[in-house]
Amino acid sequence: MESIFGTDGIRGVFNKDITYSLAFNIGYALGLSLENNNPILIGRDTRISGEILLEAIAKGLSASGKNFINLGICPTPAIPFLIQNKKLSSGIMISASHNPPKYNGIKIFDHDGKKITKNTENKIQKLIEELNKQKSFPKKEISLKKDQKLMDIYTSSLIQTMGNENLNGMKIILDTCFGSATICAKKIFQDLGADVKVINNSENGLKINVNCGSTHLEPLKKALEDNAADMGFSFDGDADRVIGMDSVGNVLDGDHILFLWGRELLGQKILSNNLLISTQMANLGFEKAWNKIGGILHRTDVGDKFVYEAIKKKKAILGGEQSGHILSKINNFSGDGILTALQIAKYCKKKNITLNHWLKSSFEPYPQKLTNINLDFNFKKIDEKAKNLINQTIENLQAVYYENCRVYIRPSGTEPVMRILVEAKNEKKVNSLSIELTNKLSLEIKKILNINY
Repeated sequence: MESIFGTDGIRGVFNKDITYSLAFNIGYALGLSLENNNPILIGRDTRISGEILLEAIAKGLSASGKNFINLGICPTPAIPFLIQNKKLSSGIMISASHNPPKYNGIKIFDHDGKKITKNTENKIQKLIEELNKQKSFPKKEISLKKDQKLMDIYTSSLIQTMGNENLNGMKIILDTCFGSATICAKKIFQDLGADVKVINNSENGLKINVNCGSTHLEPLKKALEDNAADMGFSFDGDADRVIGMDSVGNVLDGDHILFLWGRELLGQKILSNNLLISTQMANLGFEKAWNKIGGILHRTDVGDKFVYEAIKKKKAILGGEQSGHILSKINNFSGDGILTALQIAKYCKKKNITLNHWLKSSFEPYPQKLTNINLDFNFKKIDEKAKNLINQTIENLQAVYYENCRVYIRPSGTEPVMRILVEAKNEKKVNSLSIELTNKLSLEIKKILNINY
């Protein structure tokens, strides 16, 4: 059986890649693998399939002899925070993050609130393979009553990260994209004194991430224009990432957040080794500007778990991804979009400047183009020979470097696409090189697959 785990847990189309029986087996296998008998926390985003998968996982955990707590709809970062706060044995978040409604996913956290290691993934995988040989399991009747008090503890912790600062007098737009942020983001900002308007704010799993949220910024831009607000923040489906926007529609992505936040910490002389951690997707303009003010940027593979591994290894205190997934020491490096938005708003209030003014002092990004090649196959499922040939082709194409130009190609860990990133100082070069590489790689992939199948 091929590994069910990808770059960020388990993810796929509901009832095709992720089924009720698989979710039950994951719960059962996780329960068997845990030595600690403290309860396991389960949360989900608003997807319709989330409730079904939550029931399956809960029944699996119960069948393994373990107790669970149902947190219900919540931001992903609530899970690791509460695991540590209540000394729970593990946690599960049911979400496909920024993906469309038909997708869902399962993220598993250990007793420290960290994503489980490869070794633990392999252990669960092996147990699931053994379970697949069995025909049935005893299924106990269970209660799925939600624990609202735990959510209150999480939201209070976010407010506490502001210290004595408030957001009085600030007009802020939030796009909660019909996802996890709908249940708490508005109240948190209001409790801190902000004048808040929220769009796409119903718990609607059929609309989650559809033309809204951190990957579709048009609704946020329109709301900012219509309401003359100071700034806006757009979350993804499970609220672990955020993209900001100033009063005139300029985008504050993860690169800008890291640069501006990092520069504040650099000035306070609390940024260890002047170091920021980001990924291969980080803009070259960001890296050059950061180096110019004495900073060091360390790049990792794409994925927050790789960012966290580098943070831990290099003893950094801030890192993240261009997509708006930011990891900071404030909450023990659990990516939290609401926390990040609060910190950006707090700095603006503290410095007595607008986000527009602050963003103007950031770096000038290099033109960057991300192109997707749609694949009619799962990259992980093709045979090793074909996979190696495709990887070799990618390596050869990535070697096409020019002065002040960067090429990065990778298969998506969550969707059947190949991503091609090209950036350079000259936009025409970016566009022409992007077309050239996309066409070449598409042809090479077709040739390789025709030869091998």
